[in-house]
Amino acid sequence: MRRIDKDSESLIIKENLSYKGKGRDSRLSSLLYDEQNHLCAYTEEYIGRADRGEIEHFDPNLKFSDEDGYLNWFLVKAQWNSEKGDKRRWNKFQPLMHPTAEDFETRILYDKGRYILANENDIEARNLRDYLKLDDEELAKQRVNYILRLKSDLILSGLSNQEFIDTRLVMYRNDIYYIRAIEEELQVKVNFDLIEKI
Repeated sequence: MRRIDKDSESLIIKENLSYKGKGRDSRLSSLLYDEQNHLCAYTEEYIGRADRGEIEHFDPNLKFSDEDGYLNWFLVKAQWNSEKGDKRRWNKFQPLMHPTAEDFETRILYDKGRYILANENDIEARNLRDYLKLDDEELAKQRVNYILRLKSDLILSGLSNQEFIDTRLVMYRNDIYYIRAIEEELQVKVNFDLIEKI
């Protein structure tokens, strides 16, 4: 996971959208999908047509309240939303660092497929990592294998790291995910601006 950047110019804000529930949030879901570059906010996996993406309320206590809003909404894969749990689980993991925290990447570090704490005494970062299951063993293995495949393809391509990622992003959009892993392992920038907006 990487820090989630929320846009102060988001159409969600401009259109004054609110969460309605019961399947009546297609516009909100669509805008979050585009803003997050079709990736699950927590796992950084691609959300394809066959996947079920859900609007996730980071703080479940705010759902349907006046305080709920854009900074509390993230699009995630349904399985991750389900595993995140309810208000009881939220309360168990307090205090929590927010996914938009400016210092996110300096407090939760990426290390060969895993997310480790920069400071073992950082309770907020530890709680976020545990709450969102960022240290899930199966997901860590998937990240490692994904990067190994990319590195193998990169060698065969004969391109520089950046050229390879740029080309792959433009040609095979749904094949670029685990963005933090790509950027840190290959020392590149995944530039979603290269993709034509339809």
